[in-house]
Amino acid sequence: MIRLLLIALFVVGCGGDAPSPGSGAAALDSAAAPPGAATPVGAASMDGTAAMAARLAALADSTEQNPAINAHANKARVARLLANGPPPDPRERVYWRINLGQERLRAGDSEGAIADFEAVLSTFEQAPENVFRPADRLAVLDFLAISYLRLGEQENCIDSPGADRCIWPIVENGVHTNPRGSRNAIDRYEELLELDPEDGNSRWLLNVAYMTLGAWPEGVPARYRLPEDAALSEFVMPRFVDRSAEVGVDVEGLSGGVVMEDLNGDELLDLMMTSWGLRDPIRLFLNTGDGTFQDATPESGLQGIVSGLNMIHADYDNDGDSDVFVLRGAWLYHGYPNSLLRNDGGGHFTDITVAAGLGEEFPSHTAAWADYDGDGWVDLFVGNETNPDAGFNPSQLFRNRGDGTFEDVTATSGLRAVGYVKGAVWGDVNGDNRPDLYVSVLYGPNQLHLNRGPQGSGWAFEEVAQAAGVTEPLDSFPTWFWDYDNDGHPDLFVSGWRAMAADVADEYSGRPFRAEPPRLFRNRGDGTFEDRTRPAGLDRVMYTMGANFGDLDGDGWLDFYVGTGDPDFRALMPNRMFRNDAGRRFLEVTESGGFGHLQKGHGVAFGDLDQDGDQDVYAVMGGAFEGDIFRNVLFENPLSVPNWLSLRLEGVRSNRSAIGARVKVRAGGRDIFRTVGSGGSFGASSFRVYVGLGEADSVEEIEILWPSGLLQTLPGPPLRVSYRLVEGGDLQPLALPSFTLSKSAPEHR
Repeated sequence: MIRLLLIALFVVGCGGDAPSPGSGAAALDSAAAPPGAATPVGAASMDGTAAMAARLAALADSTEQNPAINAHANKARVARLLANGPPPDPRERVYWRINLGQERLRAGDSEGAIADFEAVLSTFEQAPENVFRPADRLAVLDFLAISYLRLGEQENCIDSPGADRCIWPIVENGVHTNPRGSRNAIDRYEELLELDPEDGNSRWLLNVAYMTLGAWPEGVPARYRLPEDAALSEFVMPRFVDRSAEVGVDVEGLSGGVVMEDLNGDELLDLMMTSWGLRDPIRLFLNTGDGTFQDATPESGLQGIVSGLNMIHADYDNDGDSDVFVLRGAWLYHGYPNSLLRNDGGGHFTDITVAAGLGEEFPSHTAAWADYDGDGWVDLFVGNETNPDAGFNPSQLFRNRGDGTFEDVTATSGLRAVGYVKGAVWGDVNGDNRPDLYVSVLYGPNQLHLNRGPQGSGWAFEEVAQAAGVTEPLDSFPTWFWDYDNDGHPDLFVSGWRAMAADVADEYSGRPFRAEPPRLFRNRGDGTFEDRTRPAGLDRVMYTMGANFGDLDGDGWLDFYVGTGDPDFRALMPNRMFRNDAGRRFLEVTESGGFGHLQKGHGVAFGDLDQDGDQDVYAVMGGAFEGDIFRNVLFENPLSVPNWLSLRLEGVRSNRSAIGARVKVRAGGRDIFRTVGSGGSFGASSFRVYVGLGEADSVEEIEILWPSGLLQTLPGPPLRVSYRLVEGGDLQPLALPSFTLSKSAPEHR
């Protein structure tokens, strides 16, 4: 099988740096007293935003001046290669131009990359035998083919966007109107397959290229054609249309995170998103309630607060609004500061990272909020990356002091979470009403840290993943706790992160694949988990980065969406949606629901943005290299859920966000279980608890187990209503009119 060869001499003229792990190198007990709001952290926080903006700008300047330290600073790397010029040796000059072509492709200059690779191929053809290796020519052909395919994406999906563009399988409205990119890609992929018929990557991308021209499957040579029914859904679901452009949230950028939550206090769900480019702004869009979103970034106080691969939210200071924590530095060899953005009310934010005691610099990808010590304040776990390139960077547990600052209690808690940490989630796995921590580790065993409570003068955690049976997959990424089978015990999903496009082709062709499948672990209720991946139908190729879950069809069973891909431009794999079939198995609905976006999927959030009683899905799209941009998507839910209710819980003795509160709704003779949280570890859904009731036409009772230990039972309320519930109080209906996500939005780019 043809692999993308990382030829050592390709780095000539750019400092000789190796690619980063994310650059494609892998292919290459007691309740507390009512806590109230935190005391402001002091005058230092007033200057925190400006100071952090300056700090981030200096880091971006430093990277652009020395791009060898960051394999994703591609425009600067192109400039450095051109400034240094080609080496005098003719053979080395060829490899210099290959490297230049790679960097131009990654920087978004597909035309320039094509010119470089075509010139190199011409040189190969004119050179005497044995001067260049045959493998070199194959690698350049591979680069050239994907450069043409990327050119087609740029000209047809980015420059001329549409709701059906880049959605697998590509239907009539998604067919490219400018065919030159895909036509040339087809010629190159067919040439590659003639040289190596077992090249699964080229086989997959050849089928994609034909599909973009409306010539799939008939146009594909039979020996390379994927089965016509390869993409068919296992359950038919109405198509979810991407409304992002219509409502004004089709932000163009790179990989990043998203928070879906009411950020200005008007009860409507808003959107905040990041893009991980070192100068990419954090964006805030407020839900206007008329079907569109207002770009509130200029008034948000976020000027200069840039970048971020992931973000999570919580009301850390118990003042009644959601604050946001932004993660930076993932995949890189050195640390970047994270940002704690305090919500000042009305959707205005102040960066108080340093004043809050969170200003250290580590390569970080994931974090998770929970009140681990039950004092009414949410604490913070930050997953830092330890690997041979980045060095030793142990993860950190920060205890919320309740005065606006945090204390690093990692050493005294016994929570030793060291590894290439890519995901982290809290969940009460053993029913003692204390949140336990699961940590997903890339290239190593995952970790489950049981919360053992106060011991002596501190707090104690015990690592039990092996005994619990949840160390796999060894190449893992996003993860979450959920009760997928509604038995009252939190189960665990962990997705794999080792695959190639060839694996997708193999799966769709019914062949064995070598990708790392995800794991679905069912909680037995005795401290151990059962691997239900295969019986549940989830032994699939899920090269997952961003992911999250929700109840798409309102039947009371949790479904999930995974964003797939890799920094490699060839990782054009459809993002995938799976419907929960009554807790027995999961059925793919990617094709019928229109979810199979081929671009790289990152932060994912579920929530009822239009207040019509069903959950919509927002996903951040785009890759890691500077030129691998795409527009984010908003899939509007077209279903009509017959009965549902929504709960916004507000803690009093518990943390104000009610993170960790467990909800049981008894309806129609069955129990539906939910836990307050933002969902997965890469993408943050609203803390509102959405409960689809399926065929049930009434609710007998609602039971809430608050983090404080209070067990509250409430009579069943009227359905199709959103409620607010203050801890210990009664349900208060919220007057939230529904609207349609289809009006024209103001220009925002």
